[in-house]
Amino acid sequence: MRRWWHPAIWAPAVVALLVLAVVWQLVAARLVERGQTYLLPLPADVVAELVGSPGTYLSDAWTTLSTALLGVLLGGVLAAVLAVLLSEVPLLARAILPLAVVLNTTPVVAFAPALVVAFGFGRTPKVLVTAVVVFFPVLVTLLQGLRAAPPDALMVLRSLRASRAEVLLRLRLPSALPALFTALRVVLPLSVVGAVVAEFVAAGSSSGLGTLITTSAANYQLAPVYAAIIVLAVMGVALLGVVVAVERRVLARYAPGRR
Repeated sequence: MRRWWHPAIWAPAVVALLVLAVVWQLVAARLVERGQTYLLPLPADVVAELVGSPGTYLSDAWTTLSTALLGVLLGGVLAAVLAVLLSEVPLLARAILPLAVVLNTTPVVAFAPALVVAFGFGRTPKVLVTAVVVFFPVLVTLLQGLRAAPPDALMVLRSLRASRAEVLLRLRLPSALPALFTALRVVLPLSVVGAVVAEFVAAGSSSGLGTLITTSAANYQLAPVYAAIIVLAVMGVALLGVVVAVERRVLARYAPGRR
């Protein structure tokens, strides 16, 4: 298996980014010639914004990232516990899953005002909105992984009169590890989106990349908006990279045949 530093791994992405930067420069320069600077900033202006105010972007990025991680922790733990319960009690699954589907199909922005009223201004409503965003993907993916335990191994454990707890700990949970990491690869970058959306719709904070984007857009300052978007993109890619690295190590140790 090729390592990440092999050119075949990183070269296509770098080329795509360079092409995107060139196209961005050409389009933005054309808009500047037409006097339409309000549509797209020049890449140089965005870079200057990032270089000129690194502390602001680092501070706001940490605010958004911490909100996202707290939301993943809350929503992920609740979803994991519920997935275990539903895998052990099929009747409960038939009762709960339709409600989870309704929750997932309801626009998350509809929850934000009610959460602000219930919990006040500050971080709590934003964490809860993020938790709602990540809850359903973790629940469904992990539940599928728990139900996908190898039938032969399950039959052997039952023939040995293993308890339900032993079957869960020795077979179902290790078998569900690939599904768990699949869910994390989805929800960690998604949690950043959830945190930013929460900062858009749940007022009460003067920091965070979502707040920075909203404030800058209201003042017709495009360079900070695009700078914040770039920071968010880097943040999402970094979170995905961390999950992939941890996944390889964990699966190599606890589920070597399921990587």
